[in-house]
Amino acid sequence: MLLQKVLVGVVGSGDLEVLVEPHDDLILIQICTSVDGMGSIWQALMQRLFSSGTLPGMRIDINDFGATPGVVRLRLEQALEELGLSDQ
Repeated sequence: MLLQKVLVGVVGSGDLEVLVEPHDDLILIQICTSVDGMGSIWQALMQRLFSSGTLPGMRIDINDFGATPGVVRLRLEQALEELGLSDQ
């Protein structure tokens, strides 16, 4: 089980921020974005990153201000690295 919180990125910079917190056995993802019509891209990105099933339960809050999918992936990978989960 995940034991700590981590925050990466800054939403006010025109980028996004990712907050990861411990959660039971599920990975819950909440995305707040200023961009309409990107649901399928967000869904594909999250499935690619979290489909392995090897990560512990966590709640991920993403606050986006128009970041590209590459930046989203980078920030999520930074958060997982800070948690020591980058090799999962």
